Amino acid sequence: MRNFDFAPLYRATVGFDQIADMMDRVLSNDVSQPTYPPYNIEKTDQDTYRITIAVAGFSEDELGIEVKENALVVTARKANEDNRTYLHRGIATRAFERRFHLADHVKVTGASHADGMLHIDLVREVPEALKPRRIEITKGDTVQGKAIEAKETA
Repeated sequence: MRNFDFAPLYRATVGFDQIADMMDRVLSNDVSQPTYPPYNIEKTDQDTYRITIAVAGFSEDELGIEVKENALVVTARKANEDNRTYLHRGIATRAFERRFHLADHVKVTGASHADGMLHIDLVREVPEALKPRRIEITKGDTVQGKAIEAKETA
């Protein structure tokens, strides 16, 4: 088991608390991480992603998707358990809650349910104010288009 001290990171950086928290979550040996239901995360384009979750046995009415504080929460609850007698039950339809931590500026654009698979589409939309911009370099002693006047010493 590895333990990392992120105190030097906190001392040397400002505003990167989320990255340190994420690293701490990833590096923790929490064996209680659920493996049900299985899922895929794929990058479909430069800024688009798709999460596909295997939800065999659940209808659209029994599934729930919501976004809370940069977390995507997918839940499923079987509405009605009928009193059937199974000789073998290999299709798990137990209730679940699966959480995905979303990065800043990642938005859910839609969801679809087909053939026992739940597809959730995501897009990363970086605001114009945060996109890199090119700064024009001008000639001479100008700052913001105004000439700097030299002070004369007498």
